[in-house]
Amino acid sequence: MSRPRSADAPVLVAARRTPIGTAGRSLATCTAADLAAPVISALWGELRRHGDVDLRDVVLGNCMGPGGDVARVAALQAGLPVSVPALTVDRQCGSGLAAIVLAVSAVRDELGTLLAGGVESASTTPWRSWPPTAGGPPIRYERAPFAPASLGDPDMGPAADLLAADFGVPRERQDHYAARSHARAVTTQRSGGFDDEIVPVAGVVGDDRPRPGLSQQRLARLRPAFRPDGTVTAGNSCGINDGAALVAVVDAATHRRIGTPGLRVLATATAGVDPNRPGLGIVPATRLALDRGGLTLDDLDVVEFNEAFAGQVLACCDALGLDEARVCPEGGALALGHPWGASGAVLAVRLFSQLVRRPGGRYGLAAIAAGGGQGVAMVVETCG
Repeated sequence: MSRPRSADAPVLVAARRTPIGTAGRSLATCTAADLAAPVISALWGELRRHGDVDLRDVVLGNCMGPGGDVARVAALQAGLPVSVPALTVDRQCGSGLAAIVLAVSAVRDELGTLLAGGVESASTTPWRSWPPTAGGPPIRYERAPFAPASLGDPDMGPAADLLAADFGVPRERQDHYAARSHARAVTTQRSGGFDDEIVPVAGVVGDDRPRPGLSQQRLARLRPAFRPDGTVTAGNSCGINDGAALVAVVDAATHRRIGTPGLRVLATATAGVDPNRPGLGIVPATRLALDRGGLTLDDLDVVEFNEAFAGQVLACCDALGLDEARVCPEGGALALGHPWGASGAVLAVRLFSQLVRRPGGRYGLAAIAAGGGQGVAMVVETCG
């Protein structure tokens, strides 16, 4: 397969994240801006060490924050010049990676540097209510609609359970995958593999969720979470989490000037699927990104899928013909957690660590599914 010219493609030159906290625990007092600001500040500091930097914008994904322009609040809180604007985007769980896709597109059109990623503070998510009608009380709701009710608007958990059933993914395989994700994350954590990517926040320096000794046998004791005869449980699902992650995106000329290793963005893709099976969004987005990048799954050295549910990831692997053991080699969201608006950007940070900080390959893929039936993917290549 011929591959497109990439010498002038945008490059990710830095990537950092907060620790990922379990909702209500280590980062519970931090707002979305409190989480994003330290990461923005850390990246800004890294960039300034390379001399003058034309920082044009900050783009942050966020799903459940206080509303308004969280990115602008976080950028100002981080001490960026008031002349640097900021944009908040919402593609549900795909928001963090979608923000990076927007930044890559912007840098292609106009030279400069953008900071992009996502943030979520599930711990401080405001309560939401529909306005009262006919003199009745306000009606509290947990989330906005993902899709029109007439098309089907399931929560992600029940939809993942049905997706696993569609693809015949048994409970035992899901528990095995989840246990392996925790084992991999614990190994990476103990070896310091996350240390260089993490920006401490509120005195927290490590992820809350990875559990040593979490075996398939222990997971097998848990009851189905969404359907009486279902296979998805609390143990083979992601957590509800707090965290932020961002990357610095520069144009090719800026990258050549600063001369630092990075990840060249070969292709990105966004796709839609049936809102009743939203977790399948990874599949068409991955296929389209690989096709645009002139690569196949066999070319990839690191594959990072957002592990919202083991059954969902395994169904996507089966649909793609991908060996599940290749996904998230250092542990994924089942172990680390899923801070919704940030999770897609966490994938990009994880690629940066595995391909740039600890060189171990050339090509990488990040992909995530989103409520409402969408998927976002990005293919990258290491570059000096």
